[in-house]
Amino acid sequence: MAWKSIWGKKGRSVLTMLGIIIGIASVMTIVSVITGYASKMMEQFEAMGTNRIQVSVYCYAYTSDENGNMVPMGKDYFPDIYEYCNGMKDLVAGVTPQASFSANMVYGTKTTANMDYQWDESGMNLISAPPQFYYGSDQYAACSNLKIARGRDLSYLDIQNYNQVVVLGAQAAKVFFGTADPVGKTVQLNNQNFEVIGVYASRIKEGSTSMSTLDNFVLAPYTAKRVLGGDNGDSTFIVIAKDTTRMDEIVTQLDGFLKGLLNRSTNDYSIRPENQNMDYVNETLGLIGGVLAGVAAISLMVGGIGIMNIMLVTVTERTREIGIRRAIGAQRSSIVTQFLIEAAMLCGIGGIIGIGIGTLGCFVLGNLLFQMTIYPSAMVTAGAFGLSVLLGVVFGSYPAVKASNLQPVEALRAE
Repeated sequence: MAWKSIWGKKGRSVLTMLGIIIGIASVMTIVSVITGYASKMMEQFEAMGTNRIQVSVYCYAYTSDENGNMVPMGKDYFPDIYEYCNGMKDLVAGVTPQASFSANMVYGTKTTANMDYQWDESGMNLISAPPQFYYGSDQYAACSNLKIARGRDLSYLDIQNYNQVVVLGAQAAKVFFGTADPVGKTVQLNNQNFEVIGVYASRIKEGSTSMSTLDNFVLAPYTAKRVLGGDNGDSTFIVIAKDTTRMDEIVTQLDGFLKGLLNRSTNDYSIRPENQNMDYVNETLGLIGGVLAGVAAISLMVGGIGIMNIMLVTVTERTREIGIRRAIGAQRSSIVTQFLIEAAMLCGIGGIIGIGIGTLGCFVLGNLLFQMTIYPSAMVTAGAFGLSVLLGVVFGSYPAVKASNLQPVEALRAE
């Protein structure tokens, strides 16, 4: 009977379902896209390593240079931190500076001076850019989840002997050397000759263009700062933990050491485990998802009110039918059940259509934004369908109860 009633007024039924269809499709798309973005961010964190601790030391002492300009005269704290972390062999797997610097890299006719930033067709993902330049120690690879693909890594002697050598990320090697082997070649950084001694393997999963700049870097020994320059006023270091479960212990020990080393207030440094960044990303995405889901919930609410409205109209149209059924012995519960089934079926059909549109939306947005295929999980799909049916039951309850309360005599003479 419910199906005949819905099918008999197809146009009205479709218009009534629109709010449910839009709401369910919106909820599914929002949840799936937020999940996909979170997965993309976690992929980048995992590529860098989740057992990293970032230590930043800030120095605010300044002096005047020969031109009278104020310049920072911060101390290089890395030797102290390096020695201290190497003394915690049971906790720490490596430590390195994480300092970036500006440079013009030249090899043959290629130079970073005329390299531009390039984006994909969606304008969301950076697919090509000049390489980033970093100072690091012989433990940089361990701290950044890197492995050597060709040549060799930085060594302790490179640091101690002030060797002018560099190791290239996979993307930087491709940009400057194409398919040729860069190992043994000489490049210029700020007009200084540096030998390429190795190339790191890519940390990017195949086809993941939105992360293509992750391997676009050039690593030089931190002692090369004497010829390449750099600011000692703000020093950042990466400490890698052997065991993620003991990161709090490392943070506590580093906090005590830095307080003694700096002999200043705790505002002069910060210690931030990488998992805190992951928690922050999850919290932010949860907040954004909550706001967007609230907007979608308003659409569902409007759709539910539409269901209630059309069911009240149906009760009015079928008042005589209800009177006849009550007159020949139908119980009030039977009338309630009849109208609840009709409302639930109406919302259920709208939910199924909304699930189909939401799945298509996830597929399209996933490929446009993240270059990955996103499908709603079975739990999200089942939850969306259950929600649509529940809306039918909730918003159909009042019309159903109103129909069951009609007196047979009054219902029979209504027409």
